[in-house]
Amino acid sequence: MKFTELKNDIASGAKSIYLLEGDDAYFRMKGEELIKSAFLQMPELNFSTLDGESLKGSRLTDLTSAVRAVPFMSEKRIVKVTSLHPTENEYDTYLKKTFENFPPDSILIIVNTEYKKGVVDLKRKGCITYVDCGRADEEAVAKWAYLTFKRAGIIASVDLCNTIASYCLCNMSRVALEVEKLIDYKKEGALTREDVDALVFKDADYRIYEMTNAVARRDFGKFVAIENELCRKDGDEAPLLSGLFSYFKNLLTICSSRQSDAELAKLLKMKEYGVKKSREQAQAIGAEKLKAYVTAVYDAISRLKSGLTLPKNALQTVNNKLFFD
Repeated sequence: MKFTELKNDIASGAKSIYLLEGDDAYFRMKGEELIKSAFLQMPELNFSTLDGESLKGSRLTDLTSAVRAVPFMSEKRIVKVTSLHPTENEYDTYLKKTFENFPPDSILIIVNTEYKKGVVDLKRKGCITYVDCGRADEEAVAKWAYLTFKRAGIIASVDLCNTIASYCLCNMSRVALEVEKLIDYKKEGALTREDVDALVFKDADYRIYEMTNAVARRDFGKFVAIENELCRKDGDEAPLLSGLFSYFKNLLTICSSRQSDAELAKLLKMKEYGVKKSREQAQAIGAEKLKAYVTAVYDAISRLKSGLTLPKNALQTVNNKLFFD
C-alpha cells in the first residue's frame, strides 16, 4: 500500500509485520509514528529497537526472540528493526517460521531505506504488510500540503501547493519543514505567492542553507557531501562560491545590524520571518567568524575571476578557511 493509505488501514486493526521501505525519510518516520500511536502503550516497557545491519546468520535469532517477548500490561509489544536485509537462506532458516506464525501480541516494524539486490525481497512475502515510503509525485505532495494548511486554518491554492512541492523536489521531509514554517509565519488567512517565494527555499538555496548550518555545527562531512552534490549538478564551483558569498554576506549584515527585523527585511528584500531565522543562524556562527568567511569567499572569487586560481582550488581554499583555519 502507499503511505497515504496506512492511516485508514490501521483503523481496521493491527497487522503483524509492517515493512516501511522507500527513500523518503518523512514517510518512514511518520509511518512508524502512526503505528506506535495506534497500538503502543507504555513504550518504555513495550518498545525495543534493533539494528538489522548487525543481524547476520544466527544473530537473527535476536530478532525472533524479541518479537516473542510478552508485552507488559498492554495488548501489544512493538519491535522496530532498521536496515534488515537477510539473504533468502537466512530468511528461510531463521525468520520464516516466526514470521509466518507471528505472536498475536507483538508487532514488528521493519524500516528500510531501499531494497538491495541479492537479498530476500521482503515486500513479496505474504506475511508482511508493505508500505511504500518512496518519494511521492507532485500531486500527492501538493494534496498533503493543501490539507495540512487547511487544518491549520490557512487558505492555500492548489497552484501554490504545487509550487511548494516543486521547490522542494517532492521531498516530503523538506515539504513538511517548509509547510510548518509557512504556518508559523502566516498564522491564519490566505497564503500568497509572495509568501511562498520569500520563505520557501528552492533546492539550491536550501542546500546552501544546510551547508551554512553544517559550518555552525562544525560538521565537515555534511558540508562536503552537499558541496559535492551541488558541484556535480552545476558542473562548476563558481555558482557555489557565489551562493556562499551572498548567504554569508546577508548573515553578517543581519548579525551586525542594530536595525529591527522589519527594517532589515526591507533593506535585504526578505520577509521579516526570514530575517528572524537568519539572525538565529548568524548568532550560532558569530560575527567575527562571519567577517572572516565573507572575506575568504570574496578573495577566492576575485582570484578565480582574475585567472589566478582554478575553480577547484578556490573552493578548497574556502573549505580550509571555514573548517581548519
